[in-house]
Amino acid sequence: MQKTPIASLFRWSAASLLLATSFVGGYAYSQRNAVDTARADAPPAISAPAERASVNADFADIAAQQGPAVVNISVSGKVKTAYPGARNPQDGGPIDPFAELFRRFQAPQQETPMQGLGSGFIVDPDGLILTNAHVVANADEVTVKLTDAREFRAKVLGSDKLSDVAVLKIDAHKLPTVRIGDPQRARVGEWVVAIGSPFGLENTVTAGIVSAKSRTLPDDGYVPFLQTDVPINPGNSGGPLFNTAGEVIGINSQIYSRSGGYQGLSFAIPIDVAMKVEKQLVEHGKVRRGRLGIGIEPVTSDLAQTLGMDKPAGVLVGSVERGSPADKAGLQPGDVVLQFNGQTLDSTHALPLLVSELPPGSTAQLSVWHQGKTRELKVTLGESKAA
Repeated sequence: MQKTPIASLFRWSAASLLLATSFVGGYAYSQRNAVDTARADAPPAISAPAERASVNADFADIAAQQGPAVVNISVSGKVKTAYPGARNPQDGGPIDPFAELFRRFQAPQQETPMQGLGSGFIVDPDGLILTNAHVVANADEVTVKLTDAREFRAKVLGSDKLSDVAVLKIDAHKLPTVRIGDPQRARVGEWVVAIGSPFGLENTVTAGIVSAKSRTLPDDGYVPFLQTDVPINPGNSGGPLFNTAGEVIGINSQIYSRSGGYQGLSFAIPIDVAMKVEKQLVEHGKVRRGRLGIGIEPVTSDLAQTLGMDKPAGVLVGSVERGSPADKAGLQPGDVVLQFNGQTLDSTHALPLLVSELPPGSTAQLSVWHQGKTRELKVTLGESKAA
């Protein structure tokens, strides 16, 4: 099972539908089954129909109040293909059986038209919109459609592939906006609601629960994803994930799937991470990230015992790049970074995230386990080459 960005409606092919992960999904939860199978002698104080009505009322309020700030995004552009008869694997059409043969003989690349759909939401009444970077990738033209049927040509102010966040600007004013919440306060098991345009069906509302927090996905070490079981499908990419207070706590971004469609695993970018990226994209058009210059590994129980630690903690330094900020600060392979600027590292992905949130040139304090004892180091961060 693989993961991919939620591709747009027109970017999917037969091959990609068999392989990948898509963005955004919805949780199809049936309380009717719970009611039908409930014990006849259940306490009368627990009223399943009443609870269902209450939940649905909350969802209805969120849809009515926040729906107008959710937009439909359509893009068009061109992608390079190696053989004029071959379809782009994200087109959604059949693949020419001779495409691989011509690719192996390095046929000249040709540009093929590309179209796609996605979602987004308005964060500023003067036309600032957040969406996924993969929604507008390779786009020559981006069109935003509001719920009142108005359409605008959008400008991409900036796009950050590492976080999969992009910022758009349309020439409009006094627009409805979403309310920004705090994903750190979200609890596993809480209800959440997604609004987006799966398969181009605008302002579709789906619901589910938070399944887990701070998920690290392959090749996405800079984002501690919120995992949900909200039904997400192609076209939902870039849409908002709301808590029951009607606040955005995430941007629906990816799903894991064997079929290319929703199978119960959806992932959202925490909105606090996205807003930090948005600020840099608006101000600078790109994101600058701090860099240590080390390779890291998890600390296992056996390793902790070998290193003389009471229990597994922190992040193991597996390698140090020569001349890097970490090297200059005195970090060595075999050291364990316990804290970064006073924050305890409770997972391996926590260190890259904290480092990336600081601008190059920042000074950070490290608490390090070194040869059986703790020592403090100061490091001046460099700039990430991947920024």
